[in-house]
Amino acid sequence: MGLSIESLDTYQVALTINRSVASFRYPPGRSHLKDQGIRAADSLVLNIAEGMGRGRTTNAGKNHFRIARGSLLEVFAVVDLLGMGGELKQQIRIADRLLWGLIR
Repeated sequence: MGLSIESLDTYQVALTINRSVASFRYPPGRSHLKDQGIRAADSLVLNIAEGMGRGRTTNAGKNHFRIARGSLLEVFAVVDLLGMGGELKQQIRIADRLLWGLIR
């Protein structure tokens, strides 16, 4: 039997975003954005997991989902600053909608 987060679409999309951010080839002189983007993408995944662990409908759980959304928007800003886009931006938009569903 798997953990409840393994079948959660939000978690799976967050993992996809995380892997994209981690594997992107960052331009020279932008290592600060690489570090920030990877930290934000890690925070996205970890806060979704912790929110589920605290209880999806509890205030504590919802707070972690809010933090995850903040991290998601930080990833979006890094993507914009680097001129990345396409499929990754679409995945970010999907994750945003899914996170809102968990926050409400």
